Amino acid sequence: MGIQNWSENIMLVDLPAEPEIADEMKTVISLVVDRGDCDVVIDFSSVDIVTSSSLSSMLRLRKLLNDCGKRLVSATWLRRQRGFFENNRD
Repeated sequence: MGIQNWSENIMLVDLPAEPEIADEMKTVISLVVDRGDCDVVIDFSSVDIVTSSSLSSMLRLRKLLNDCGKRLVSATWLRRQRGFFENNRD
């Protein structure tokens, strides 16, 4: 788990399980604000559930990245998580 710089343009976030997601997302948002120049890939392989608080943090991160012309990419979803997000797109 943790945050890694894949390159100068890409940050990888290996999210922990709840309830630690909120703290990890605060750290990621802070790093993105400081850097302002990277795409973010979030690995959900350790995540069982996504709470409304975690979802809110992810939406804040996505908006921040979109405003900077960068992307939020999600990876390694469990089937039930992926189905939720596929059914609730913008």
